[in-house]
Amino acid sequence: MAEPRVSIVIPVYNEEENLPELLRRMHTVMEGLGKPYETILVNDGSRDRSLEILKEASSRDPALRIIDFNRNYGQHAAVFAGFEAARGEIIVTLDADLQNPPEEVPKLVAKMEEGYDVVGSVRQQRKDSVFRKAASKIINRVTSSVTGVQLHDYGCMLRAYRKDVVKTLCASQEISTFIPVLADLFAGKITEIPVAHAERARGESKYSFLKLIRLQFDLITSFSLLPLRATMFIGVTTALLAMLAAAVLIAGRLLMGSDWAVSGIFTLFAGLFFFVGVLLFSIGLLGEYTGRIYMEVRRRPRFVIRHVIQNGEERHP
Repeated sequence: MAEPRVSIVIPVYNEEENLPELLRRMHTVMEGLGKPYETILVNDGSRDRSLEILKEASSRDPALRIIDFNRNYGQHAAVFAGFEAARGEIIVTLDADLQNPPEEVPKLVAKMEEGYDVVGSVRQQRKDSVFRKAASKIINRVTSSVTGVQLHDYGCMLRAYRKDVVKTLCASQEISTFIPVLADLFAGKITEIPVAHAERARGESKYSFLKLIRLQFDLITSFSLLPLRATMFIGVTTALLAMLAAAVLIAGRLLMGSDWAVSGIFTLFAGLFFFVGVLLFSIGLLGEYTGRIYMEVRRRPRFVIRHVIQNGEERHP
């Protein structure tokens, strides 16, 4: 088989209802592309029949490779596993839920052929809920502010990367990371194109409200010192306000007597509680950064691969 020009990386987690159609459409699209290709599907600890469907498909299609995790590690770990296995010069990531139609892949490949290092995509006429759209807008704005790269849709999984960029990504052994942002930091030429978006017909989204909050917090703390600097600014400001309040209380006590000081006791307590809250928040934030340092120095692997499956045959990595 010829060395692939294009590698498709698809993380899979409990998508048994979508996989048959995804595989059929993906095969049609890539055969029509007219370039040597491979499709790498990473089973991220699925608990349904996803792995069985993938095994059966691999026995029929030699272009399919299946990476099977021993448990669920998350979407970004699955993408990294696909990146490490990809051999193509252009690597395209895609979700398995069919909300990003596989038919859009040739658009990204064509744009990459123009010499770009990373090609993102902007979902047009999104079919998500109002909540998901609002959360996505917030994430995009915060991401642009933190990284300084002004893109419009960081949440879209349909993206294309140059092989050199992917190699650099794989060499970055960060435990908590956000692949689109990390890639943009290493890429030279970046662009984005509009793509279609479809409503999820089967299954349910794997990103709950709490997971979206965690993703955003990971993004901020992994790529910026802004929270620490903001906390320092708040600390300095509150310290100045505290000294000003203390001066007012002392002056009032000297000029107006003890009755005035007693009447301001509740204001004093309110200020004290506020300062204690800021202090506890600062300690928690420092603990979060310290915990991330602790996770990094342990140097644990991002994932554990149980099997690699090709042509229906299992082998150990």
